[in-house]
Amino acid sequence: MKKLVIFDLDGTLLNTIEDLGEAANYALERAGFPTHAIASYPYFVGNGVTKLLQRVLPEDARTDENVDNLRKYFMEYYDTHNTDNTKPYPGIESLLAELQESGVNVAVASNKYDSAVKKLINHYFPNIKWSAMEGQKEGVPVKPDPSIVFEILTKAPTTKAEVLYVGDSGVDMETARRACVTSCGVTWGFRPITELISNHAENIVNQPAEILELVKK
Repeated sequence: MKKLVIFDLDGTLLNTIEDLGEAANYALERAGFPTHAIASYPYFVGNGVTKLLQRVLPEDARTDENVDNLRKYFMEYYDTHNTDNTKPYPGIESLLAELQESGVNVAVASNKYDSAVKKLINHYFPNIKWSAMEGQKEGVPVKPDPSIVFEILTKAPTTKAEVLYVGDSGVDMETARRACVTSCGVTWGFRPITELISNHAENIVNQPAEILELVKK
């Protein structure tokens, strides 16, 4: 049985894509660049804000100066509007409650900047006792570097064999592999199942309730 489940945030616990897209489009518009359809954003997100802003810029405009300028506008908008359209995926709230009732620890490991991670988790899941909530911090490499998982394990000491890492992308599956913990890919998130398979997901689930079955194995 697993004793700790580490969740990715965007595309795993919460559907954040519309608010992320609106914030990035606001930044692009303020900086004088063309915007993108919200439907394009699942392919832009997943590697932190810097990478998102690089990807949404025209190829010939991806300079550090432009990214820094966009970041200012992005944060200005997202910090105020990050709960406008975001919502938990169906079944997530009951899954977290059941894990907690079963004595299984839960944590979050996200490439979203740390203050936004904590705000969203506390807003949407106020009744869950989290062992750790870790977002992107200055000087700490983003996933798939496993540092964020190791940081969680210092706060919730657990043998790696008793850890399940859950995410919706190839980045998440690679993070789990590098951390030497069991991976579980979810199909309701931002990336296609083919990405999970090609990145060697050890388990793939279509519904949150299926995670309970993996935890009990």
